[in-house]
Amino acid sequence: MKITIVAAGKIKEKYLSAGIAEFTKRLTPYCRLNVIEIDEEKMPETPSAAEKAKALAREGERLLKQVPGDSYLIVLDVAGPAASSEELAAKFSQLALNGQSNITFAVGGAFGLSPDIKSAARETLSFSKMTFTHQMIRLLLVEQIYRAFKINRGEPYHW
Repeated sequence: MKITIVAAGKIKEKYLSAGIAEFTKRLTPYCRLNVIEIDEEKMPETPSAAEKAKALAREGERLLKQVPGDSYLIVLDVAGPAASSEELAAKFSQLALNGQSNITFAVGGAFGLSPDIKSAARETLSFSKMTFTHQMIRLLLVEQIYRAFKINRGEPYHW
């Protein structure tokens, strides 16, 4: 299985980079993971609604260009439905059984995702009703992807 993460913004915190690197390494026996980062759009500190919408639209266009054409796109959005680790594992199994071996997760920047990328997605997924930084969500995402593969293989999970 090939999993792509397209994300707005770079990871700035070393502890997050270290965690992401660890789970990326652990994922090598299970899938090919590709992480594509685009620069976040520049915005004033307190953008107007119009400035925010414009920036999100530009960022969304650039994110969508990075999504492989044959990929099953899942966007991460706090407004989406939540799933358990077991449900994510089941989704991976279901997609694989249906011949879908390419999954892309889209992670927006500080202001979220544009309506265009949300409408292009096959699914929306929320990690929690709580708000996390977009950088922290990337660590949680790779950990949950790893956990899903461990669940599907019936392997113990310890970290």
